[in-house]
Amino acid sequence: MPFEKDKCYIDYTSPGTAHLYGIENFIVSFQTSYQQVEIVDTELFGRLLILDGKVQSAESDEYIYHEALVHPAMLMHPAPKRVLVIGGGEGATLREVLKHPSVEELIMVDLDKEVVENCQQYLQAWHQGSFNDSRVTLHFLDAREYLENEEALYDVIISDVPEPVEQGPALKLFTTQYFNLIQTRLTNGGLVALQAGDSSLPFIESHSAIHNTIKQVMPFIRPYRAFVPSYNTEWGFILAAPENKEFPGPDEFNRLLESRKLKLNYFDGETSQAMFAAPKDFRKRLQEEKTVIDDDHLLPIY
Repeated sequence: MPFEKDKCYIDYTSPGTAHLYGIENFIVSFQTSYQQVEIVDTELFGRLLILDGKVQSAESDEYIYHEALVHPAMLMHPAPKRVLVIGGGEGATLREVLKHPSVEELIMVDLDKEVVENCQQYLQAWHQGSFNDSRVTLHFLDAREYLENEEALYDVIISDVPEPVEQGPALKLFTTQYFNLIQTRLTNGGLVALQAGDSSLPFIESHSAIHNTIKQVMPFIRPYRAFVPSYNTEWGFILAAPENKEFPGPDEFNRLLESRKLKLNYFDGETSQAMFAAPKDFRKRLQEEKTVIDDDHLLPIY
């Protein structure tokens, strides 16, 4: 049976393609100074957060996205004490970082206070009280401004900002200038992890350009992917560092998880093999990519 007109949400992935979500209830819909925000309940995926028409995360599978984003970088650092999260308004990125027992200070910088406040109220299943942890400090600022003015160093920086949609607030958080700034704010041995857009063909344009941009700045770079059912695609992430690193094998990831007493729902050593393996066409596209994103040559996606 077709959905009633007012009972579905359409997320356009391109001018000619879209995902359709059956809606049970509209929680909030409002425009902030930076973006359009919706929180809705769906029939299949539970509650959704939608920014500027793009689904950010779903209650049923956000753990896949957030575990994939956070834990490879956190595990590759021997004892991450000071961590910076850029974006991450739902609070789920905070939740995953705080699982690591070495964390002493966690700074979150998000531009849009209204989004964070609504996530605190309506997305409790995501943040699980993480905003109230004594180790967490929130700043409602532009991330570039924060990094330019604060000279503190971090063991791990996690960039969890929306895709660089046209006129969106994150356009300048995927440029060479941004990644050069990021690497100056890492401690020796520090790493950065970021969500990097759809990594499936034919929607890979943004991901491959982001990958090539970071490659100009940092010598250690590992793209990886995880299938997120609510996105209906292989979502892309990138792990990078200012110096080359030895990449853990599956047994080492499992040993690190056990040593930190982490029991995750998605990520472990076996999962890491799938996430960091890439098919030939994907590797070929990254190798052939020539686009470099900078402040004067931005790459908005649809």
